[in-house]
Amino acid sequence: MPGGGWPLGHLVEVLQQEQQQHVWQLLGPALAQAMQAHGEPVVLVNAPYQPFGPALRAQGILPERLLCVQADKPAARLWAAEQSLHCADVCAVLAWLPQARSEDLRRLHLGAQDSEKLLVVFRPVPARHQASPARLRLLVQGTETLEVRILKRRGPPLLQALSLQAQPARLSALLAARKSRRPSEVAVPEPGRLHVLDRTPTLAG
Repeated sequence: MPGGGWPLGHLVEVLQQEQQQHVWQLLGPALAQAMQAHGEPVVLVNAPYQPFGPALRAQGILPERLLCVQADKPAARLWAAEQSLHCADVCAVLAWLPQARSEDLRRLHLGAQDSEKLLVVFRPVPARHQASPARLRLLVQGTETLEVRILKRRGPPLLQALSLQAQPARLSALLAARKSRRPSEVAVPEPGRLHVLDRTPTLAG
């Protein structure tokens, strides 16, 4: 990407077929850097999954500095994202706005410009045919491996898709080891108790 990272003070749009849990693997390094540099929280507006604290902490993201806002109505989600951008004690805003219109995105874009914050809006794939003020627009597909296509950016177009690991390396190794075990080697948890590996981590990535 131009500048070697996520642009601040501009709208970044991520398009996905379904709301996946790979947000943290995609944006984790940038969010960790922003938190460590400024010590300010990140606001999540209508995130589809509850963040999994231990996995995020391993990436340098402090779970206690994540502010989750849930709203049922599209107008309330937009309002929450706008207000978060205007808050001086926030370093980044991640918002899931599947029903946002072009004029809504422009308002958020202007808010990000005024605040110089990282703003990422997640929308469905059909939105790629709609006009958007986003400076950076990505199409993210895949489950085990993320295929990231840059639909819009400053500078020359990038036609080749980028491949990213969808899960942290340590988690991928753990799941692969578990999958390769013979049935006789799999420990059976006691009735009424969940084994630590039987819990699906709500980690985006």
